[in-house]
Amino acid sequence: MIQVEGVAEVTDETFDAEVLGAGLPVLVEFTADWCGPCRQLAPVLGAIAAEESERIKIVQIDVDRNPGITSRYAVLSMPTLMVFRSGEPVKSMVGARPKRRLLQELEDVLPTAR
Repeated sequence: MIQVEGVAEVTDETFDAEVLGAGLPVLVEFTADWCGPCRQLAPVLGAIAAEESERIKIVQIDVDRNPGITSRYAVLSMPTLMVFRSGEPVKSMVGARPKRRLLQELEDVLPTAR
């Protein structure tokens, strides 16, 4: 698992409580140790986690160790980024992207800053 500061790891067991039960929107990265683009995305997610912690929670799940959640959401490519709000998936994106682009793509699912 690619450890990123500010990005918690969830599992098949903890997913429902950590993601579906969260008060904030949650960005879930479906990742794997063997995934090159996932490594490129790690510092991007870490930076967004640090800067936007009041607006979004970011977690990652290892697809090889957590097949239940991976198949529940029919994730086939790594990295897949899925945003959950109020327990429902509201957005899905596949592939690494630079921070600015990812923030733009998240804008419509993030609560507006107060």
